[in-house]
Amino acid sequence: MNEDSLMHPPEFVIKPRSHTVWEKQCVRLHCTVSGWPDPRVIWYKNNVAIDPITSPGKYKLESRYSVHSLEINKCDFDDTAQYRVSAMNSQGEQSAFASIIFLLFCLDGPISEYGITFQTHIVDKFGVSFGREGETMSLGCTVIIYPALHRYQPEIQWYRDDVLLTPSKWTNVHWSGDRATLTLTHLNKEDEGLYTLRVITKSGYETYSAYVFVRDADAEVEGAPGAPLDVRCLDANKDYIIVAWKQPAVDGGNPIVGYFVDRCEVGTTHWFQCNDTPVKFARFPVTGLVEGRSYIFRVRAVNKSGMSRPSRVSEPVAAMDPADRLRMRGTSTRPLDEPAGRKPVLFYKGVVPGRPLDLQVTEATKNYVVLSWKPPGEKGLEGVMYYVEKCVAGTDSWQRVNTELPVKSPRFALFDLAEGKSYHFRVRCCNAAGVGEPSEPTEATTVDIPSAPGKVVPTRNTDTSVVVSWEASSDAKELVGYYIEASVVDSDVWEPCNNKPVKATRFICHGLVTGEQYVFRVRAVNAAGLSQFSPVSEPVEVKAAIASPAPPYGISVLECVRDSMVLAWKQPTFIGGADITGYFVDYREVIDGVPGKWHEANIKAVSERAYRVSDLQENKKYQFQVRAANMAGVGIPSVPSETFLCEEWTIAVPGPPHDLQITEVRGDSLVLLWKPPVYQGRDPINGFYIDIKEADAPEEAWRGVNTKAVEKQFIKIKNLKEGETYVFRVRAQNKAGVGKASDGNISNVPLFYVFLGTKEIVVEVDDEGVISLNFECCDTTPDSKFVWSKNYEEITESSRLTIETKANKSKTVFNTPGEEDIGIYSCLVTHTDGASSSYTFSTEGCSMYSLSILSIVIPLKSELAVELLEKGRVRFWLQAEQMSANGKIDYVFNDNKYKMNFDKNSGVIEMVMESLTPGDEGTYTFQLKDGKATNQSSLVLIGDVFKQLQKESEFQRKEYFRKQGPHFIEYLGYEVTPECCVLLKCKVSYSYRKRRAISSLGISKKDSGVYEVVLKDDRGQDTSTLSLVDQAKSSTPLKITSTDEGIRLYTFVSCYNDLLQVTWQHKDSAIAFSDRIKSGVVGEQLWLQINDPTEKDTGKYAIEFNDGKGGLQRTVELSGQAFDDAFNTYFFPDRARVAGGLPDVVTIQEGKALNLTCNISGNPVPEVTWLKNDREITSDEHCILKFESGKFASFTITGVNTSDSGKYSILVKNKYGTESGDFTVSVFIPEEAAGKNK
Repeated sequence: MNEDSLMHPPEFVIKPRSHTVWEKQCVRLHCTVSGWPDPRVIWYKNNVAIDPITSPGKYKLESRYSVHSLEINKCDFDDTAQYRVSAMNSQGEQSAFASIIFLLFCLDGPISEYGITFQTHIVDKFGVSFGREGETMSLGCTVIIYPALHRYQPEIQWYRDDVLLTPSKWTNVHWSGDRATLTLTHLNKEDEGLYTLRVITKSGYETYSAYVFVRDADAEVEGAPGAPLDVRCLDANKDYIIVAWKQPAVDGGNPIVGYFVDRCEVGTTHWFQCNDTPVKFARFPVTGLVEGRSYIFRVRAVNKSGMSRPSRVSEPVAAMDPADRLRMRGTSTRPLDEPAGRKPVLFYKGVVPGRPLDLQVTEATKNYVVLSWKPPGEKGLEGVMYYVEKCVAGTDSWQRVNTELPVKSPRFALFDLAEGKSYHFRVRCCNAAGVGEPSEPTEATTVDIPSAPGKVVPTRNTDTSVVVSWEASSDAKELVGYYIEASVVDSDVWEPCNNKPVKATRFICHGLVTGEQYVFRVRAVNAAGLSQFSPVSEPVEVKAAIASPAPPYGISVLECVRDSMVLAWKQPTFIGGADITGYFVDYREVIDGVPGKWHEANIKAVSERAYRVSDLQENKKYQFQVRAANMAGVGIPSVPSETFLCEEWTIAVPGPPHDLQITEVRGDSLVLLWKPPVYQGRDPINGFYIDIKEADAPEEAWRGVNTKAVEKQFIKIKNLKEGETYVFRVRAQNKAGVGKASDGNISNVPLFYVFLGTKEIVVEVDDEGVISLNFECCDTTPDSKFVWSKNYEEITESSRLTIETKANKSKTVFNTPGEEDIGIYSCLVTHTDGASSSYTFSTEGCSMYSLSILSIVIPLKSELAVELLEKGRVRFWLQAEQMSANGKIDYVFNDNKYKMNFDKNSGVIEMVMESLTPGDEGTYTFQLKDGKATNQSSLVLIGDVFKQLQKESEFQRKEYFRKQGPHFIEYLGYEVTPECCVLLKCKVSYSYRKRRAISSLGISKKDSGVYEVVLKDDRGQDTSTLSLVDQAKSSTPLKITSTDEGIRLYTFVSCYNDLLQVTWQHKDSAIAFSDRIKSGVVGEQLWLQINDPTEKDTGKYAIEFNDGKGGLQRTVELSGQAFDDAFNTYFFPDRARVAGGLPDVVTIQEGKALNLTCNISGNPVPEVTWLKNDREITSDEHCILKFESGKFASFTITGVNTSDSGKYSILVKNKYGTESGDFTVSVFIPEEAAGKNK
C-alpha cells in the first residue's frame, strides 16, 4: 500500500471546551487529535506558547494515545484567557480554541467602581525567608494602586498555605496606606509555609507569594530533639480530651523514644504532666479533667540525650459533653437528614428505639479507639441515650463498657484496651421504655507507621534551590505529610529542608549553596510515627534550571536598500540559565494591512543581534519576528515588529547606532558601549553624541552628555545620582550632520544601581618584574566566564598577553610590556549581575603608577624625611605612590644595609632608631624595587644638622625616662604673697607637694643663693634648683608663640625696673628695630615681636640682661620644627587647638567618678580622638566621651578602677593642622595607701 495514501492533515476528533472556574481550583483542557504522521501539539495562552519549565508547578502537559491535555493548577485572575491548541504535521495545521473565565469568591459587583478601573502593582517584595523559633519576623510589600484616590482602601489579606490569617497573639497585620506588613511575633514551626499577600480592589486582585522556613531553636540539652508542633484537640468530652500533634523533623541524632503531654487550666499558670511514661503515638487521651473547665496543652519530645523544648500551646478547649456544647452554642440538634421545618415525630410511651446506624471506628491506636454513629432512623429522639459494648475477636462474650450511665452524644472513646488484641464493638439505644437492639458490630483498626516513600527525583530550580519530587507512600493511613532532608555529597551530614510536614509529593528546597552537589531523601509521617527513609536520590548540582530563552524585543531597521533590510533587536530579558547560542529571523509580507505567512530568513542561527534579510521586493511592506536559542532549545518568537517599507535609504546623515550596553556601574558613574550604524550616510562617521534622561521623565527632558563628539564607541558617564533610573540613546555624526538616535531610547540595563561589593582590577609586579592585571569576582556561577577587553573590544590575539583564570580570579599578564600596551583594559564576568571593572594604561589622565610601570620607575608621594618620636627615638620614613605586595625595600647607611618596615596598604616605608650616636652621622638611603621598577631617596645628616638632631633626641630620651619616676611638672619657683612673704613652690607628679616660706616681711641679702629640691623614691629621683641671686640672673627660658600679627619671643624676669638693660640679638648681631620687628615690656614679661615672618627670620635669637653688677643671656633657636609650628599657627589661625582645661595629673580614689572638660577651637570644627597609652578608645558605658557644640570635649569615667590608670591624650585635627593635649590618671586604693603610710 502506498504510504502517501495514509497521510492526512490533523483533525480534532474532540475539541477542548471552555470552563468557568473558582479561585484556587484546578482545571484541565483536553482534546483528541487524529492525523498521519502523528501531529505535534502545542498549547498557547493568548497566542503565547505555554512552557511548563518557566512556571514550575503551574502547568502540566500530557499526550497519550492521541489524547492531549493541559492542566492548570490553582487558577487565579491571570489565568482568564483564550487558550489555543495547535496540531501540526507535514500535511498541514489545525487549531481549536477554548476559554477560561475566573471567578473570585469574595468579589461581587462590577469590576470597576464609579467608572474607574484600578491597576495594582506589588513592589519591594519580601523573598524566601529563614527564621528560628522564638524570633520575630516581618514580611512586607509595597503596594502601588493607580489611580491613587484619597482615602481609598483596598482589602489586604494574608494567607499561609492558602489559609486566611486573622490577627492573633501570633500574627499582627498592618496597612500603612502604601505598605502591607505581616509580623510573626514569636516564630514556631507552625508558622512555616507559603505566605501569600493578596491585594483586592473592585477591579480584581494581585497576589505575591514566598516561602518562610522556621528552624528549631537551640536545644536546652545538647543532642535533645526538636519541639513537636501543631498541637490540637481532636475530640473533647466531659471526662477526656484527645490531644494530637506532629512529630519534629529533628531528632537530635538519637531516635525519639516518646512524648510527654502537659496540661494547664485556663486562668492559671501551673502546668501538670499528664503521662508518667513517654507515649510513642502522636495522640494521647488526657483524662482526670474537671467537667466544664477549659484547658490548654503542650507536648515535649524525649530521646536518650534529654527533653526538647515545649511545643507551642494549643487553643483552649472545654471538658464538656458534645451535646451540652451544642446547646450552649445555640446549635440545633436536629438530625442532618431531617428537612427544615418538618414537624418532629414523637415516641409514644412504651416504644423502644431502634438500632443505631453507621457505627464507625473514627480513630484507633494500640491502646484506645473512638467510635461514632448516627441515631436511629426514627424521628424525635431527644430523650435517647446509648450503651457501648465490646467483644474480644474470636469470642461471643459481649461486655457493656459504660455500665453506670449511658452516654448522650453519638460519640464515645474507649481506653485501656489490651495491646495486641482485636475487638468488635456495637452500640444500643435506650430510653425510658427500655434498651433497643444492638447495631451491626465493627472491628477496631489501628494506624500503623507508613511505608517509606518511593523514588526521589531532584531537578534544578534556581541558584539556591532545588525542586524535589517523590513517589507517595503506599497504603498510608491518616498521613500527616513528608519530611525532606538534604546532604552535600560525601559529607554524610543530613539537614532538614522543612520543619513542618508537607502533604504534596513535590517541594522546593531553599537555602542551598550554589555550585554544591546535593542528594535528598524523604520520609512520611502520621500519628503512629515516622517511616523509614526513601532511597537516596541521584546527586544534583545547585544551579539555575535551563529553559529556552524568552523572546527578543525592540526590533528596528538599521539600513534599507532595494532588496534587503538590516534588522537589530535586543537580547531577551530571560536567557533561560544558559548562554544564547544564536537567533532565528522570520519575515512576512503585509498587503493592505493583512499579513501573510511567515518565512524563514536564516536556516543557520546568527550569533550577532543584527542580521541582513535579503531577497525582499522593493516598495513592499514587511513584518519581522525573532526567536532566541540556547542549549535547551529555540524559544518562542517575539511580538511581530512594526510594518517596515522596503525602499532604499538616500539620506545624507548616518543611521542609528545599535546594541547599547552598560558596564562598570558604580555609585555615581557607569560606562556605556554601543555599535556604530550599519548605514553611514554619504560620508564616513566622525563622532557620536550621547543623550541621557531619567526613565520617568518626559521626552523633552533628554539632555546631552557630551558637547563635543566622541570618536570612540564607549564613554564613561560620571556625576550620576545613586539610585536613579536612567535611559540613554546615541546619535552618530558625519559631515552632513547628526543622524537618527538609537532605537528604543534605552540601554539593555535600564535600572541604574550600584553593584555592592564590586572589586576593582589590581595591578601587581612580581619578583621577576612581570606585570599583571588581576580581577576577582565573588558572585561567579559555574557558568561564569571572565572576558578581557582592550579599549572595550574583546582580546582575541594573545601574543602580547597571557590570560589565566582560576576559580573566581582571573589574571592578564603582559608578556613584553611597551608603548603599544597603552589603553583601557576591562574585565566582564558573564552570568552575574554585571560584575566588571577596568584599568587605564594611558599617557593622559592615568595614575602615576600606570606610567611608572611602563617607565620602570616607582613614584614617591614624599621623599625621605626624619622626625623624633617618644623616648627620643628617630624615625626615617618616606611614602611610595603605589607598590605591589611583592615590592622590596633596602635601607643603606654608609654602604651597610638594614631591615625596614613596609605598610603595603599606605605605601609608607619607615625605619626607627632607638637613639643617635656619633657613629650614626652620615648619608641615609632607602632603595625601592618592585619587579623591574626601582627608585631611591637619600637624606644627608652631617655636621650641625646631625648634632642638633642628636641633641634633641638625647633630650627627649632623658625627659621620657625622667618622667617614668617621680618628677617635677613645674620646676622650683617663687611667689611673693600679699604679706610680702616669698613662697618657694614647685609642682611634681603624683601626690608630692613641696612649699617653703622664706620670710614673712621680705627677703634680705643673706637669703641670696641657689635653692635645690630633690624628689626621689624607689623608682628614681629628680632635681630642681632655683637661683635667688641678682635680679638679672633670675628669668625664665626664652619661649616662642604665635600672635595674630606674626611670631613673638618672650621671657619673664623676677622683677623689672628701669635700671635693667635689655639687648635683643639675632644670629649674634644686635637687632635693628623697625615697624616689622619690635620689642617691649608688659609687667615682668619682655618680648620681641616679628610681624609677617619669612624664612629670613629663622636662626638663633638671644636676650641679654645687665643690671650693672652682672649679666645673663637667654637664647632660643627659631628654626626647623619650632619655626614651622609657629609659622603655621600664625598662617592658619583656624587650625585645630586644645585651648585648655585639662590638668597634667589626676589622682583619684577607686570607685569615684572622674569628669574632665576641655575647650576645643578650630574652623572647620575639628575631629576629636581620645587615646589611652597611645591607643584609640571609644565611648561606652564605663568611659563616656562627648563633643558638644563644636567647642567642649568631655571625658567621664563613671566609676574608676586601677585599670583606668595611665596616660591619656586628646587629639584634635582639621584641615589646617593637628594638636594634642595629655594628662595622667592615677587611681589609688584607700586601704593600700593607709598601709603604706604606716
